[in-house]
Amino acid sequence: MVKLIVDLTLVLPEVFYMLSLKKITAVAVSCFILAGITAGCGNDDKASSVKVDPDSVMNYTAPEKDEEIIVMTVKDYGDIKIKLFPELCPKGVENFVTHAKDGYYDGLIFHRVIEDFMIQGGDPTGTGMGGESIWGEKFDGGVTPALYHFTGALAYANSGSTSTNGSQFYIVSGPDSYDDATAQQYTSAYSQKGIKVPQEAVDNYKKYGGAWHLDGLSGNYTVFGQVFDGLDIVEEISKTATDQSDRPQEDVVIEKVSVEKYDGEDVKFFLSDYE
Repeated sequence: MVKLIVDLTLVLPEVFYMLSLKKITAVAVSCFILAGITAGCGNDDKASSVKVDPDSVMNYTAPEKDEEIIVMTVKDYGDIKIKLFPELCPKGVENFVTHAKDGYYDGLIFHRVIEDFMIQGGDPTGTGMGGESIWGEKFDGGVTPALYHFTGALAYANSGSTSTNGSQFYIVSGPDSYDDATAQQYTSAYSQKGIKVPQEAVDNYKKYGGAWHLDGLSGNYTVFGQVFDGLDIVEEISKTATDQSDRPQEDVVIEKVSVEKYDGEDVKFFLSDYE
């Protein structure tokens, strides 16, 4: 058995319907539906021409100088800097970047926080039931096989399908690593469906942690970015005290989300980089 968790609280469209690494333990991997992995993100015609090596793992690709990045300033915590993947997820990146430039996320809160799992925000109502895309309706961000739910991954929260993405997002906060037994469960779950997991992905989950069951075991969440500075802040926020609905007891406020040019500073993808 893998120490996994399922958040069985049911959801309206913008509530984050996904597995939770806190609520239920010892859940068999066979209980999950393993969705097929598609190359490219969603029904976006821009993505159709992108060729993705099924063995590639691109989360830890450093941004290039002057490349657009996201800087998320959290009150009393500091800046979280995020690498984006517009070539792999053009529609998902376009939605987030446009919202950021419009000031959509400024002043919102992380309304759902689960230690060793994720921090979730992007809802103007602060309830988990609000928000919309730049197109005024849900959109399909799809799934790309080259981007995984490693610790620090940025992805869209939705109601259980990539076709219900809106404005809400989450950043994976752990667990920090996996043991050999959990890694074996990971590869076995995929192999039973005829899907080969790149050894690099297995090694990264073992060493750096994340939420691997949100990749192919659900196949319903669009990863489109990776924290390269401020991962220690994500970790700190994930440990904040919460109520029974995983809402922080004191508001964790996103003061501003801005789109800036990467200036060539050092990247720090891993928690060990902050020691």
